[in-house]
Amino acid sequence: MAEPSDAPGRRNPLPEGTLAVGVGLVLSGIATYGFLVLAARALGKEAYAPLGLLWSAVFLLGPGLFLPLEQEVSRALAERGARGLGGGPVIRRAGMLAVAILGILLLVMGALAPVLLDKLFDDQVLLLVGLGLGLTGIAAGHLARGTCSGQGRFRPYSIFLGADGVVRLVLCIGLVVAGVDTPGLYGLAVGLAPCLAVVIALAREKDLLQDGPEASWREVSGAIVVLLVGSILSFTLINVSPLVIDLLGTEAEQADAGRFLNGLIVARVPLFLFQAIQASLLPRLSALAGAGKLDEFRSGLRSMLLVTAGIGALAAVGAFAVGPFAVRILFGAEFELDHRTLGLLALGCALYMVASAISQAVIALGGHKLVAISWAVGVVGFVLAAAFAAEELFLRVELALVLGSGTATVAMGLALASRLASGAQLEPGAIIEALHEIPMEP
Repeated sequence: MAEPSDAPGRRNPLPEGTLAVGVGLVLSGIATYGFLVLAARALGKEAYAPLGLLWSAVFLLGPGLFLPLEQEVSRALAERGARGLGGGPVIRRAGMLAVAILGILLLVMGALAPVLLDKLFDDQVLLLVGLGLGLTGIAAGHLARGTCSGQGRFRPYSIFLGADGVVRLVLCIGLVVAGVDTPGLYGLAVGLAPCLAVVIALAREKDLLQDGPEASWREVSGAIVVLLVGSILSFTLINVSPLVIDLLGTEAEQADAGRFLNGLIVARVPLFLFQAIQASLLPRLSALAGAGKLDEFRSGLRSMLLVTAGIGALAAVGAFAVGPFAVRILFGAEFELDHRTLGLLALGCALYMVASAISQAVIALGGHKLVAISWAVGVVGFVLAAAFAAEELFLRVELALVLGSGTATVAMGLALASRLASGAQLEPGAIIEALHEIPMEP
């Protein structure tokens, strides 16, 4: 992965390819919101609810399980590339690991199919199929992303991000034009999009599997267990709220799971801006890694956290003030939410952004276990609040997101202080892993 130059007069700290990835992120974000808006208007509140639960499940399980694989593949390929070694054996090993994880996941999903259909998917078999396809596509997508970024191929990386969103949106437009008003086929669109995006992104790529020394399992799984735990906990914290609404709610409240998801999606709008800020943090640190400039590292991190906190605070105020209007305009009157709900959801997302930013720095300093522990603390806070915080279900889950993200932020801050106090130095391999902590899913 290319590092930023320290040449005098150069102010752009971003590595080669960051702009391309940014374009893919923006395209993916716009297409994602387009899909959800069109699907919600075509289906209505009750029929949209199981599709919303499918969305939450796909983007909780998929990235939660396979993002660590992307991180480790990118790190291993970058380290091999620096030594002039081919990465084909690494990719093959990682592919075997991805297939094994996916196989176990699909077997569990098959065993739980009756429960999933009854409790989550309103007996819509195509939604279950969409879940399986989505997990398959995301597994392949993260392997492809790690392969591309580890070899410095940012163009196909960006194409995957954009194609995933655009393909889903195009399929959705076709369903809306055809007058489809049941959620099953929209669920298939969710699942097919990442599968097709991988094909589109890699169609013109050559020599991805370059010959090199045989790879050991350790080479592609050095920190994968700890990263896996942290990833699952992180994605659980930010994605599980609609599922909690469905699991804890009455029959009438379960129909509101999709409405809650839309509020959460609107509250996450600042995450797309946050991704651009995050993309500049760790590349800048990579320029300092070899020099051991810890003071500059602290100063840059402090500035970045202030900007992130500022964006989060403005987002929370904005969501409280105009969030209900935005939801009503985008999704329709039947999906309307009040000022409190949008404000608290935005506050929870803002705190999550700060925790994510700190987690990148902790990983860059080699604190993988501390990051996993911090996300675990956040999830415990979420569970306690969801169980006891209030009588009203929506308020309980809103407060759960705020408390969970807040406790994770405090724990991350303590972890960072611990690493800095111990004199930990920036680790180039860990920096590459931290770069892939950026949450690119909406």
